[in-house]
Amino acid sequence: MSKKNPISILFPDREDITYRNMSDASWHDLGLDSICDKLTTKVTERSVISSIMRAMTDDPFVADYRIGVFRDIMKFPDLRTRMMELLSHVQFLNDYGNFKKDHDMRTSVWELLHRMSELDDYIKTVEQIRECLETFDISSEGLKTLHDHIDLIYQDSLFAELKKDIEALKADTNSLRSITVGINLNRNFQVDSIGLISVNKKEFKSSGILSNFSEALSTRNGLKEDADWDGHLRFHPVENSSADYTEGNMLKLGSLYAAARVPLMTPLLASTLVTAPDGDPSQTVTRFFDKEVSGMLTTLTRRLEQILSKYVSFSIGNIADLIPEFMYYIRWAEYIEKLVEKGYEFSTPVVIEETEGKRMSAMGLYNLKLAAIGEMPMSDIVRNNLDFTKDHTLYLLTGANRGGKTTITQAVGLMYALAQGGISVPCERFEFMPVDCIYTHYPADEDKTMDLGRLGEECRRFKEIFDVCTDKSLLLLNETFSTTSFEEGYFIAKDAVRAILKKCARTIYNTHMHKLAIEIDELNKDMEDAKAASLIAVSTEGNRSFKMKIASPEGRSYAEDIAVRYGVTYEQLVGG
Repeated sequence: MSKKNPISILFPDREDITYRNMSDASWHDLGLDSICDKLTTKVTERSVISSIMRAMTDDPFVADYRIGVFRDIMKFPDLRTRMMELLSHVQFLNDYGNFKKDHDMRTSVWELLHRMSELDDYIKTVEQIRECLETFDISSEGLKTLHDHIDLIYQDSLFAELKKDIEALKADTNSLRSITVGINLNRNFQVDSIGLISVNKKEFKSSGILSNFSEALSTRNGLKEDADWDGHLRFHPVENSSADYTEGNMLKLGSLYAAARVPLMTPLLASTLVTAPDGDPSQTVTRFFDKEVSGMLTTLTRRLEQILSKYVSFSIGNIADLIPEFMYYIRWAEYIEKLVEKGYEFSTPVVIEETEGKRMSAMGLYNLKLAAIGEMPMSDIVRNNLDFTKDHTLYLLTGANRGGKTTITQAVGLMYALAQGGISVPCERFEFMPVDCIYTHYPADEDKTMDLGRLGEECRRFKEIFDVCTDKSLLLLNETFSTTSFEEGYFIAKDAVRAILKKCARTIYNTHMHKLAIEIDELNKDMEDAKAASLIAVSTEGNRSFKMKIASPEGRSYAEDIAVRYGVTYEQLVGG
């Protein structure tokens, strides 16, 4: 084969692609663990989906590659069903098959025939996969590459030779219809040895074994002078359903047996043999018989071994490895189809190159968790628009508690995770430049802050994240440095924001420190490649709208709205 690298519909075969792994903490902070629970009940499938989505790269080719495959998967439900059926069969051959394992020259004819049957099965499956991919009007590079890979196998001279040889061997072995054996007896009329007399293209004709035995002994020449068979004696076939008769009555007739109409593939040929008493040499008749058959069929056995040995390295593993990748796309497709039926909107993400500083443009985005976990009706979900540009690289997001700040922060992370996994996104339109990884900094559990204290733990985690993030990363901060006094937190946060701007990482910083957003101009001073902007959760007279807009922080004005609404201004309190 000319193509040696494994084929994948998720990870394009390009040497210059590097991947970063999203942390467990970020996976949890984005809510992807709970969303994946909705995709499948199988723990192994969840693990596969997680490992795929957490492997992130900013290479736009990878995102485009996956988006195209998922588009085809969504477009052709019959394609994904048929492919999974065929690939599952390939997986079975790969896991339990015998044909690609090492074998020596003592391999039995029965095992060789079994290997031949498996290879014949593999040939047919490859042909069916090729036919399936040609049936549908696929447009993605990933599935077209898979088709080309399968076509290379199909067109390969080795595959054609295999197909031809298997057909010829099937013609030879299919002509086997019966086997004649001879049994030697000792002075006590016990079975001493057994030998193969002939392999026949015709079946023996059935008659009663008792009459055969009687006829042989009663005729004048019943006991022959030599052991050469002249075809005179007939035989009684042992059927699968006559096990009791075989093990009982026939045992009393000197362990004489014969076989007919029994497939060569029957395990151990158990149904063709008579059970002998303990210590009787005929107990080893299966092994001895198999040895004798292989010896008699020297020509056929050697031919089988010579042909099949050429295909020991003819691996189907690369094709079988596609099963978890198809499963990944199919589970997401099935889930999104269910949500679409309930009225939720999704769109195909579009990968863009950076032009005029634009790095993301999202219109009508919403948080997938609202549908997946909260099951909020689409009509009740508030959508938002958000862009990442040179002037809006870092958002300082402020507003009232439970006003949607964390929801929008999480939604943006989910958009990137889904889009870079190739999956349709909960958005009217989503154009983006891929990120090399998503980093989150959410408040830690109390039991994780015993040694350093909460502020110390926050600082340590932020430093670890900052050291590994780049100008191509997405950084999501949720109330970072808020576990200490305002003045201390503000001092640390201000330096952190300036450092992030220097690094040019796309960032949403959800914070109660309105003062940070008020001093945007100071933070942007001397920053050329990235700027911070104030993003607020809009409220009207104390009512949360869950809408976001770029504006100066409400701060005191919001507090005044709340005070007026509940009658706790000075004038209201003392004037009433």
